[in-house]
Amino acid sequence: MIIDGHQHFWDPARADYPWMDAPELTPIRRAFGSADLAPLLKANGIDASIVVQCRSALEETEEFLRIAHATPFVIGVVGWVDLTSGSLGDTLDRLRALPGGEKLVGIRHQVHDEPDPDWLLRTDVQRGFEAVFTRDLAYDFLVRTRELPAAIATAKAFPQARFVLDHAAKPPIADGWSTEWADRIAALAARGNVWCKISGLATEAKWNDWDAERLFPFVAHVAKCFGEDRLIFGSDWPVCLLAGSYGEIKSALEACLTKLGANVRDKAFGVNAKVAYRLVAE
Repeated sequence: MIIDGHQHFWDPARADYPWMDAPELTPIRRAFGSADLAPLLKANGIDASIVVQCRSALEETEEFLRIAHATPFVIGVVGWVDLTSGSLGDTLDRLRALPGGEKLVGIRHQVHDEPDPDWLLRTDVQRGFEAVFTRDLAYDFLVRTRELPAAIATAKAFPQARFVLDHAAKPPIADGWSTEWADRIAALAARGNVWCKISGLATEAKWNDWDAERLFPFVAHVAKCFGEDRLIFGSDWPVCLLAGSYGEIKSALEACLTKLGANVRDKAFGVNAKVAYRLVAE
């Protein structure tokens, strides 16, 4: 099974997405749903996908579970819950009892938008992680270089848990190589319980001036750090449309991964996502 490990659905006419207010995001400020993604997956040889949260709202998680229940190609949902809530355990149990609840595979919060770089280390957040991991769910780190130390400490605090780093922590590709990012990526990867998504890289480059060759040093670094068993391909559709089409993004990332070896490519396009999220789809 070929899996897109990271994509989104949204409709700005029905809900508020604060991060989408920037003028440069106008091209993607419209509805994107499963009917839009289905032909793109088919055209690019992708069998299934994991839909990932876009806003801090329980209603979105519930909606994604309904979509997953009705959409065979959506085999996993990484949703949002309030990690600081004292009733988080009950909320997670309720979500998993909903139609599609069996496809809830992970939780995510937009940590890089929090003013506090150590938000992950707050006592109430760490308590929330305990509820998440008790239910055998993964947690997606949405962080940049600034928040990586807190992510490293969190992965260390929960050695038996499963973490997935989204977008390789958004390296500053447009600005050039960052030793700080590279060193912190290596430190996070040293925790053996973290996977890394090869996703969202083209939109960290200059949107109108990038190619696989420019992305490759960053892909090669995370591959060196995480190894072939902990890399996951993700399109980051429809955010990726700011920089290129679904096919262009997939082709560029596949070229980078293939350059590192056919085995690296093959595992990143399927089996690693199944292991990280404990997907049951065949």
